[in-house]
Amino acid sequence: MATKTVGILTGGGDCPGLNAVIRAVVRKGISQYDYRFRGIQKGWKGMMECLWEPLGHEEVSGILPKGGTILGTSRTNPYKTEDGGERVIENIKRMKLDALIAIGGDDTLTVAHKLAVAGAPVVGVPKTIDNDISNTDFTFGFDTAVNIVTEALDRIHTTAESHNRVMVVEVMGRHSGWIAVHAGIAGGADLILIPEHPVTVEEIVATIKMRHQRGKDFSIVVVAEGTTIASEEYIVQESGTDEFGHVKLGGVGQLVSDIIEKETGFETRVTVLGHLQRGGTPTAFDRVLGTRYGIAAIDLVHAKDWGKMVALQGNKIRAIPLEQGIGELKKVDDELYEIARIFFG
Repeated sequence: MATKTVGILTGGGDCPGLNAVIRAVVRKGISQYDYRFRGIQKGWKGMMECLWEPLGHEEVSGILPKGGTILGTSRTNPYKTEDGGERVIENIKRMKLDALIAIGGDDTLTVAHKLAVAGAPVVGVPKTIDNDISNTDFTFGFDTAVNIVTEALDRIHTTAESHNRVMVVEVMGRHSGWIAVHAGIAGGADLILIPEHPVTVEEIVATIKMRHQRGKDFSIVVVAEGTTIASEEYIVQESGTDEFGHVKLGGVGQLVSDIIEKETGFETRVTVLGHLQRGGTPTAFDRVLGTRYGIAAIDLVHAKDWGKMVALQGNKIRAIPLEQGIGELKKVDDELYEIARIFFG
């Protein structure tokens, strides 16, 4: 029987743990199934342009602790081109791929789902640093980001306390505040603002004033980048959108800082952590989770269980239809946010 060839791509934003997935897929695929692998470069852009490199034991050696993705990534959307989907399917044949593993978030997995519906042999692996993919409890990269933000909050605490300042820290979270809430609780934030719970200027000011009335001369405020204040629209850093229609967010931290200083008179500074949250080596949790996802993904390929994605539910990795992981994003549960609110002010 001829050796089968499997393609692997990483789409959307990079995050720690991607290389753990790639390594696990290749290592098990070679050792147990005798597959060959082609790494698709630059996400769906590579599938549109037939950009690939061979992947074997040597190529994946030593990549487990590395952040980012050795394959590169992009935010290319094949379906923004008139014949993009058909071209990808044609290129699957041209590159002689018997299967394609797509590692990515809602956008990447939506493309994978459309291809699977069209008959392509595709399986998915969920990836989002925001931890907002439906029907999976955690995605790799999230734990690393939470640890980075928590460490930053620990460091910012010392400056805030020394200078009697309010320190506003803007973190990632376009539509959901998972990073903000987890890191905010772990880092002892005095106020956490997230997209799921829009706040008014009055609420922000009242919380900070209440804290200072208790005799505290400093405060730490964590705000997710997609947070809205009262009826304001998203705070947008740059005009335009990417190929999936997403605006480039940024600036809400400065807005919150300006509001606090103007309305309370307390000296306020803002720190935007930005891409620091994506960078660096993955935590042990993310390395293990990425490895488990990779193992499960290549098993799906071997079973020819197309149109599925792997998901963490409880402590088990399960296979679910791709459509169950896309479309509706997972939001922060009210119960978790209520725990955080206990420590506000």
